[in-house]
Amino acid sequence: MKNLIKVLFPLLLLSFTLNSCSFLFGSKKDKEVDQIFEQGRIDPNLVPTTVGYVPVLPFFNQYINPVDVYVGFDNMLYVCDDAGVHVSDITGREYRVIAIPGASKVVQDRRLFTYVCGRVSVIRSGQTYNLPAIYKIMNAATKGNYSIIDTLIQPDCDVTRNNFRGNDDEKVRFTGIATTADNTLYLTRTGPRNDLAAFSAPDNAVLVFDPSGKNTGYAKELNPNTSSLKSVLGLNGITSFCAPPQVQFGMNQSKDFILAQGDQSQPVEFRVLWIKHNIDAATGETTFGQNNDLLISDTSKARRFLYDSYRFKNPVDLCISLDKNGYLFVVDDQLDSVFIFTQAGYEGVNAPATSTNKKQIVASFGGTGIDLFHFNKCSGVAYFNKILYIADKENNRVCRYKLSTDIE
Repeated sequence: MKNLIKVLFPLLLLSFTLNSCSFLFGSKKDKEVDQIFEQGRIDPNLVPTTVGYVPVLPFFNQYINPVDVYVGFDNMLYVCDDAGVHVSDITGREYRVIAIPGASKVVQDRRLFTYVCGRVSVIRSGQTYNLPAIYKIMNAATKGNYSIIDTLIQPDCDVTRNNFRGNDDEKVRFTGIATTADNTLYLTRTGPRNDLAAFSAPDNAVLVFDPSGKNTGYAKELNPNTSSLKSVLGLNGITSFCAPPQVQFGMNQSKDFILAQGDQSQPVEFRVLWIKHNIDAATGETTFGQNNDLLISDTSKARRFLYDSYRFKNPVDLCISLDKNGYLFVVDDQLDSVFIFTQAGYEGVNAPATSTNKKQIVASFGGTGIDLFHFNKCSGVAYFNKILYIADKENNRVCRYKLSTDIE
């Protein structure tokens, strides 16, 4: 019996020790721990002092040509691809696919209405036209049935228009959507007609809709033809300063927005523009103007800047993190890269508190390829709970990354 105890006691002690370690450090069944272990395996050169983005595995590979990714106020993951809009939880477990024709951009407002840029076929004067549309969806992520409760169609959704232009309207594209804290909706549009002398809004424009879905006009001060600090040339996307997670108090009330310009027919010095929303104190009139603060390049704080001349080739999507850092993320599908900036326009992330470095640390990355740090037509970007999501279109995946200094 004594010999049996001598054998069993070390085994019991070993079992208790292993279980304790599992409790303290996480078990092999803990996804977050597994992801950190996996990151170390795929990038053995990564050391704790390195500041940069590290892959969070697994990447999501269930998509065909994903062009946009978004995490909603409902904490669900939305991805636009050839099939429509995929609705998943943030682990990638899919709940449903909503078949929206030509789905290209997705966003959600604080009431949990989901908006999707797509196309719709309509018959006008006996002829079928394929027109840009915004689908407003209720209950996109619930267990019950979802419903499309409104469809904003070109040109009917434009209060300045009272006529249909046939093939010209068919050439128009809706390219971006963003919502503000009061559920105002911004819609970016691009197209062939941009006559500033016309009564109607130019095709290159940012349309504004109130929370009910009524068009209240457009940002008249933005130039549809000539590059400037407040132009709208071949718009590819838009982001506002309202983003998940849902916050009962302290949600950013700004109605500013940031645009991505993709016009390739002319030189465009600043392709990513911060547009200020202003209200005239005397008249109460709303206007939109340029953000001159971003022209200040303080080289003591950063090496590169958002408003560096010709910084981008074709920025296609952008988003802002609403955590304490407030970074702006921009993806460019010609450079196949993601760029990270502060809201002061400095490129880079904050140095660790223990660092003697006084400048932002450039953490932008990418280039064309198929490995974990490269992309092939990166088309969409989202940020939620310290995780950066990239829609990598021609690699048929959604990639995830985490800043190395955020790994605990």
